Amino acid sequence: MMRIAQIAPNIFPVPPNHHGGTERVVHDLSTALCNLGVQVTLFAPSDSATELPRVGNYPSLSALERAHGRVAPGVPAALDALQLEALRMRLGEFDIIHCHGEFAHAALLGERRRHSLTTVHWRVDELDRALFFAGFSDLPVAAISAAQEAGIPASNRMGVVHHGIDRDRYAVTIEPGPHVAFIGRMTDQKRPDVAIRVARAAGLPIRLGGTIDVGNPDYFDRAVRPLLEPEAVYEGPVDDAAKAALLGSARALLFPIDWPEPFGLVMIEAMACGTPVIAWKRGSVPEIVEDGVTGFIVSNETEAVDALGRIGQLDRARIRRRFEERFTSERMARDYLALYQRLLAA
Repeated sequence: MMRIAQIAPNIFPVPPNHHGGTERVVHDLSTALCNLGVQVTLFAPSDSATELPRVGNYPSLSALERAHGRVAPGVPAALDALQLEALRMRLGEFDIIHCHGEFAHAALLGERRRHSLTTVHWRVDELDRALFFAGFSDLPVAAISAAQEAGIPASNRMGVVHHGIDRDRYAVTIEPGPHVAFIGRMTDQKRPDVAIRVARAAGLPIRLGGTIDVGNPDYFDRAVRPLLEPEAVYEGPVDDAAKAALLGSARALLFPIDWPEPFGLVMIEAMACGTPVIAWKRGSVPEIVEDGVTGFIVSNETEAVDALGRIGQLDRARIRRRFEERFTSERMARDYLALYQRLLAA
């Protein structure tokens, strides 16, 4: 039986309560691998509510912030060091070590890098990644989209594995309500303000869910709050149940990103509900959204308003079927399992 260590970030518990797409993917992947007969050990914060075998004696950053308020800026690095020490003591117990965090694991792994896999859950076009890849050219890296892989050096590339989620988390809704939805961090990368403007121009109510971005806390008050009204309602952070209700009852999900989105988990969560996605043509979007089938790909607000006028042409049951064919956690686990087997064979 293959023995895999899954190394989660230390920002949120695994699975997350609200925001935390990486932690959600790590948990769904680990669970699906177990269902395929793989022995998985999850390295994750102590406040994680999971039935998976878990290693980790320290709470997540989010738990520490709830307990202490603002914490010292070095706390995330300290949590990572404590987690990597726990991994170092157990390196010999695993065939493959799959890391989903930032940078320091590459130095710790040493000769074990050849039997490791790193999934980068963030953009790769900035200086930090350039330095990282230059220093660790032998580190196998899995991209989460072809758009992301284009920014990863050829020596690091192991392949592309699109995210997947638990097939049964969301159910299809054939008859939606009158509103459109936005779910995501309240930040200028995700542009909830654009979503509100598009809905208003189309004459549709909009409901928004998501956390206020800790890295850009003024954005919500400056750009979003002034646009809120009875027809544009911010519902705050949403857990799985609230997300299912918000997405499932929406006529469409608006995804007006303004950055090189490496994947965009909410797009496949919407598809799982049968809800079409209207997304801006950036980053991974052309790989995830099938234009005219699971949604519409647009380039600006005018095109998005026009797409909302055509949203009734799309078959919500078919959207759900395409989700089941392309974006379940079982498919994701099988794809990663193939990469693990390649690493071990090499």
